[in-house]
Amino acid sequence: MTAPETRKKLNIGMIGLDTSHVLAFMKLLHDKDDPWYVPGGKVVVAYPGGSPDFPSSITKIPGYTATLRDEYGVRIVDSPEEVAEASDAVLLHSVDGRVHLSQFHRIAVYGKPVFIDKPFAVSSEDAREIVRLAEAHRVPLMSASSLRYVKALQGAIEGGGKSPVIGADACGPMALEPTQPGLFWYGIHAVEMLYAVMGEGCVQVTSVTSNDHDVTTGLWNDGRIGVIRGNRKGNGSFGVAIHREKGIEWVHAQSDPKPKYASLLEIIMEMFRTGVSPLPASETLEVIRFIEAANESRKTRRCVNLAVGKAGDAR
Repeated sequence: MTAPETRKKLNIGMIGLDTSHVLAFMKLLHDKDDPWYVPGGKVVVAYPGGSPDFPSSITKIPGYTATLRDEYGVRIVDSPEEVAEASDAVLLHSVDGRVHLSQFHRIAVYGKPVFIDKPFAVSSEDAREIVRLAEAHRVPLMSASSLRYVKALQGAIEGGGKSPVIGADACGPMALEPTQPGLFWYGIHAVEMLYAVMGEGCVQVTSVTSNDHDVTTGLWNDGRIGVIRGNRKGNGSFGVAIHREKGIEWVHAQSDPKPKYASLLEIIMEMFRTGVSPLPASETLEVIRFIEAANESRKTRRCVNLAVGKAGDAR
């Protein structure tokens, strides 16, 4: 296998300069003195984007754009299409999940590998259309929270030996953002950690919510149960309790010194090089449907089925 430093360096484009992930990825890709430097590519072109009705988005655009242009020499362009034309692969970082479908629709025809930052979409309808477009144009595609690939969690999953997982409880902070409903904003991190452990197969979801906390319980088709706890009060730690037939392991998700973005970026760069996503589209779609169902249950306080293709069978 060719060593990373001797491979052709990929020219990477960015769409959406309105999240702190932008600067985290830039440092990891460009600073060879960083102990967690990720080789193999450099960002050469970017489209700022931004959502005017989303303060956390639009207020970051000027500063992040200036940093990429003035400190890293990135060419700033006026459209997603220009990014796709000038790059080998695309990081679609727009913090607003509502715009992901429209932005992806504009670049899918170029066939370049694309990473879509969380949330992949804020509805199952949009998520399915993104996947359809990717398949139609043969676009290698992945989306994931950085918490899915933190070293401590992956080590626990891989180190479980032959003892099967019989359930999991994931927790983390769950701030709410009106433009990204319910769990789509911060709750998605705990959902991604849960799915990293449990895999696909959830069939029903029930949520309980208060001003300070959310608890969402998922029933899997093999009888296993997975739980999400989101906190708006108290500690802001991410963690997972992995229940196995032969014991329980508690994972503090950020206990390893390796930054979560470095672990995620390594996975992304491998996908960019190989054109093969480590996650099946079906799991990404189920994550979005799980969150959608959890949000429905938060409102109705009733069990919601995850039946594919339905907007939600609350009963």
